[in-house]
Amino acid sequence: MSRLLAPAKLNLALVVGPKRRDGKHEVATVLQRITLADTLALEPAPELQIEGFPEDKLVTSALESFAHRIPAVPRWRVTIEKNIPVAAGLGGGSSDAAAALKLANAALDEPLTYVDLHEIAAELGADVPFFLTSGPQLGEGDGTELTLLDLPQDYWIVVVDPSGEQKESTAGVYKAFDRREGELGFEERRAALHEALIRGDLAALPPNDLASSPLAGELLERGAFRADVTGAGPAVYGLFAEEEKAATARAALSSYGEVWIAGPAW
Repeated sequence: MSRLLAPAKLNLALVVGPKRRDGKHEVATVLQRITLADTLALEPAPELQIEGFPEDKLVTSALESFAHRIPAVPRWRVTIEKNIPVAAGLGGGSSDAAAALKLANAALDEPLTYVDLHEIAAELGADVPFFLTSGPQLGEGDGTELTLLDLPQDYWIVVVDPSGEQKESTAGVYKAFDRREGELGFEERRAALHEALIRGDLAALPPNDLASSPLAGELLERGAFRADVTGAGPAVYGLFAEEEKAATARAALSSYGEVWIAGPAW
């Protein structure tokens, strides 16, 4: 049996533009892994089985696509230990899928190339290819065109998953974005994102185009140098230069839902 951590991610920025010809939206997003993580274990089995997380769909799809590419019959047992909240904008399902791909590939006598894995991952969802990489990445195009970034990694992260908030589907969030003509000014926002990256200034990154939360304001008031919603939400994060302030903010926001302190992960 082989095991692998499947870390959550933050969108430290998410700038969204117009629809592309393929129906997806043009985006520019800064992706950062964090130490909050699921754990996956994979071993041979008579048939494909997923244990520990009955709601899984992405790991199943990932391994079925992987088996088709080899080609082979999908015969693995995957045990998922969930720590990342589901449907929170933290990429837990995508990370699990990428971890399953890496574990299955490592077990082959002749593993697939990164390009092959990337192709499989891109068909599963925009975030999955990111979790095949290392380090913070700039995602462009439909989000799967990745460039390694040299960003600060010396901060503490408070992550809040608000209780009682039902996440609208990602498709619904994008439809709302289209209805309000959110793509207007995309070029300017993307330029501001690139400028902040050149300076390595996380605080100067533009805000999330898809979602906002008053909790971000509370995190800023408690000392975060950047706070925003991640992905389509509802999870909110704050970045803190001082661990003590992060711990104080975590305690203060604990009544809003589940709250974690995490760090950047490579």
